Amino acid sequence: MSANAIDVSRTRSDSEEQQLRIDLAAAFRLAVLFDWHESVANHFSAAVSDDGKTFLLNPRWKHFGTICASDLLLLNSDDSSVMDSADAPDPSAWCIHGNIHARVPHARVLLHCHPPYATALCGLQDPAIKPIDQNTARFYNRVAIDLSFGGIADDQAEGQRIASAFVNHSIMMMGNHGVSVAAQTVAEAFDQLYFLERAARTMVLAYSTGQPLNIMDNALAEKTAAAWDNYTAMSFAHFEQMKELLDRTDSNWRK
Repeated sequence: MSANAIDVSRTRSDSEEQQLRIDLAAAFRLAVLFDWHESVANHFSAAVSDDGKTFLLNPRWKHFGTICASDLLLLNSDDSSVMDSADAPDPSAWCIHGNIHARVPHARVLLHCHPPYATALCGLQDPAIKPIDQNTARFYNRVAIDLSFGGIADDQAEGQRIASAFVNHSIMMMGNHGVSVAAQTVAEAFDQLYFLERAARTMVLAYSTGQPLNIMDNALAEKTAAAWDNYTAMSFAHFEQMKELLDRTDSNWRK
């Protein structure tokens, strides 16, 4: 390898990986706290290598409320032999997360789940989040919408299709399915998912009135969405404080 070459397979140091494990474990516990989970289903992952192919993933069929940092599997998307092992991950997790980490560079962390309100929107013919307040406007023109659901994603072709549907977005509303949120860090992914579900709840409640939505014009919606970029640091403060709240009742998730 030349001096200027980049080893894209480089993995994080032990301390970096451990911190990533702790943060991801916190995300699982917080998903239970906010009722975003489906018990032993759904999956969160985080890339460990620079190329994204080596990543952490929750074990097959383990309840989100019991996941600890040490439980997370360390996998490589190029090594499909893991699916024949006793510790094989859930096939749909391998299909979705393996393909997205390998094919979507900005998806360092991927949170995929079926939270109630966002999933309700994904069951509509038009699952778009309309800019009707500042939280919903946060997602204006910033969400990929995939309406080509092909059943449970347990084969490579469907995983590749889902990865391609992400394009350059960090959030995807998956029609007839759920949501996926990608980010550089667990903190940013968690914050996006938190506000996405709140925005979806606002949409569902507004729709439930039967009255016309008061949708912002394009210029105002874009101005409001862009203003959220000034609050990036809030994501990290938000996540740190949520971890502190978890620790007040149980810190075993860190182990």
